[in-house]
Amino acid sequence: MKSASFTYERPGDLNAALALMAQTDRNTKIIAGGQSLGPMLNLRLVQPDLVIDISNLAELKQTACAGGDLMIGACVTHSDIEDGRVPDVTRGAMQRIAAAIAYRAVRNRGTIGGSLSHADPAADWVSALSALGAQVSLRSLSGTRQLSVENFITGALQSALRAGEIIELVSIPRLMRSARFGYFKTCRKTGEFAHAISAVVIDPEQASARAVIGAIDAAPIVLADAAALFGGRVTTDFERQFDAGAADTILAKAGVSHPAARHIHVAALRRAISEAAV
Repeated sequence: MKSASFTYERPGDLNAALALMAQTDRNTKIIAGGQSLGPMLNLRLVQPDLVIDISNLAELKQTACAGGDLMIGACVTHSDIEDGRVPDVTRGAMQRIAAAIAYRAVRNRGTIGGSLSHADPAADWVSALSALGAQVSLRSLSGTRQLSVENFITGALQSALRAGEIIELVSIPRLMRSARFGYFKTCRKTGEFAHAISAVVIDPEQASARAVIGAIDAAPIVLADAAALFGGRVTTDFERQFDAGAADTILAKAGVSHPAARHIHVAALRRAISEAAV
């Protein structure tokens, strides 16, 4: 099957793209790498009147460090991050995440902004950036607003994007020297959608822990204070202190009703914590 017919526009700058998006009388979709939208068009899961191609917008491909944070344009690709063409404020965490996304062909085209906009619960950036405390900057003709990734993802394939808005950039805070990052996902084979994703940022010196459980049929479970996973207190022995029962209870309360599914998520969380402990 091929897509239904639509009008295609490729604006020369961001303001022109936003002006096209503001034409509210048309059903509009944005395309950059096309790794999510392309299949949806061909399967006719979406049938827009207008497709706006932003893949050539230089404003959305910039990266910079400001005040210790990394600012990444929405059209920066996964391979840009994987190959180190983007400044690193996470001590290699983002490179490891990017390198594990699908296949190289997908990473060459897929973009960080596109991944977040699609809001797939099984997408690596959705969970990983929530764990890292990242924010998105949303741009429209009326101005700019900021949201944490945690609040931007509102459900499975649902985000806080408003009509006429686009993700302009993603801001990732510097990972403190004492903090440990761990990430693990389980797939039946490389390139398939994840069945469980876990990301953690644990800082024993600060006695703090943040954990995210993704690849569920909803927005990721974000534990801004994950001390309950470690018996109520985060220490240097956090790997041994991990309480699988507490994690299972959290998943059950979040609506993950099947025991086998909870077991897989708890196992992924344990693996992410073990990676952070290395």
